[in-house]
Amino acid sequence: MENRSHALMTGFFTVALLVAAILAGLWLNRDRAKSVPFEIVTTQTIPGLNPQGTVRYRGLEVGRIDDIVFDPRVTGQILIKLSIDQGTPVTATTFATLGYQGVTGIAFVQLDDERTGSPLLASDPDHPARIALRPGLIDQIETRGLAILEKSERITDSLNNILSKDNQDKLTGAFDSINKAASAYAEIPQQLQPTLARLPALTSKIDQSLNSVNQLAASANGTVQSYGRLADSLQAPGGPIERATNAIGCRTSSAPPTRPRPLCAPCGAP
Repeated sequence: MENRSHALMTGFFTVALLVAAILAGLWLNRDRAKSVPFEIVTTQTIPGLNPQGTVRYRGLEVGRIDDIVFDPRVTGQILIKLSIDQGTPVTATTFATLGYQGVTGIAFVQLDDERTGSPLLASDPDHPARIALRPGLIDQIETRGLAILEKSERITDSLNNILSKDNQDKLTGAFDSINKAASAYAEIPQQLQPTLARLPALTSKIDQSLNSVNQLAASANGTVQSYGRLADSLQAPGGPIERATNAIGCRTSSAPPTRPRPLCAPCGAP
């Protein structure tokens, strides 16, 4: 009987010691920092985000997620309730995005600010301030991926229109025309070959004609010079023209004077 009482006391003592250790651990690990309530408002999907998740401000852990509920005032809107350490510079330009821890898929709230020096955002438990949630990297990749897929579909449709039966026939006709034009151009050198073969003889004849013209020009030049010398000798002082003029003048002065003819009485004509 005494052994049973000792065993019972030992069990009670062990249980009490275990409870005391648990309470001491909870007391030592309690959050001594004062926190300020905030809310994140979003209509985006928030995969991997759970209550008790981490809240970080530019990489520093500053709080936790208390709860995730639907907004009772706006249908489809989600409220993420946060507890952020007092002294965290949450301002009017602060915004939130979702970050992910490695490859686990566990999400956390990442706070950032557009600029420094903005006024602090006041918040209290009765009226918690709201922070807007912006698309994160995954959301941006998803949005851009959808846009790229839409563009790819439009490009595929355009290619299908280009490669339709009518366009294929037109392209085939265009290639045939190009082939015919190339064949015609290939025949041009063969057609020009006889003409090109006669070019040396034609060039020789042109050279001979040019030589004949040069000789004719030289002869004409000599003739002109001969006529010029002849004119100069005829018109020179004491030349044939001057001697002929003097001879005619001498004969006129040595001839007897002519008698005037009588006039006609009625009309006065000679």
